Amino acid sequence: MKQTKIKPNNVTADAGYGSEQNYEWLASKKITADVKHQNFDRDQHKRTRNKNPYRVDKLAYNEAKDHYICPSGKRMKSIGSYRSTTSTGFEQILTCYQASKCKCCPLKEQCHQGKGNRVITTNHHLNYLRNKVDKRLKTSRGIAKRKQRCYDVEPVFGNIKHNHHFKRLCYEALKK
Repeated sequence: MKQTKIKPNNVTADAGYGSEQNYEWLASKKITADVKHQNFDRDQHKRTRNKNPYRVDKLAYNEAKDHYICPSGKRMKSIGSYRSTTSTGFEQILTCYQASKCKCCPLKEQCHQGKGNRVITTNHHLNYLRNKVDKRLKTSRGIAKRKQRCYDVEPVFGNIKHNHHFKRLCYEALKK
């Protein structure tokens, strides 16, 4: 954007760029983010989507009462929130929820291997952003954008890797 003075209307990228920081930055620049999150492709296929039914993002969340429902149907109460800083310096708010009486639960072995009650940590804002992106990427326009990316970007990567023998590329080295 700085070099060309042209701002794109939207950006299409793969799951490696689906972070809260990137979604926020794109929104602040009023750029539509057609950027997958890390679980997007996995969630498109029934076999992999249902592989681990105990994953945090599979648990039901009651926003009005601020609690999750554990696999055995019991409430997981909020035990507090804290701020966390990513390796890039981006600040997030994470919230922890704890189940009760896991010791007697018949699903404990499949649900978690910890000694005490299960504790999950979630980022509500990132979940909200991912849901927005999911809806956008599943529209006919979103599907078309994802398909077009394969034709636009992947041949360039293939050329660099095969014809120029670049197997790994470090962004930091390019900035020098």
